[in-house]
Amino acid sequence: MNWDQVQGKWKEMKGRVREEWGELTDDDLAEAEGNREQLEGKIQQRYGKTKEEARKAVNDFIDKL
Repeated sequence: MNWDQVQGKWKEMKGRVREEWGELTDDDLAEAEGNREQLEGKIQQRYGKTKEEARKAVNDFIDKL
């Protein structure tokens, strides 16, 4: 699966994103609305990760789908 597919199915994917990153709130996911950069930014904020770490985490998540 690629990010375009995730973005297209965002409402369905929010549950999986919450399973992966439980500290993200519903508001965080609503703000991200399938935007990868926004999601990475929220992961950085909530988990104290660097931009590169957040990007890798999202890549790993996509690879698992």
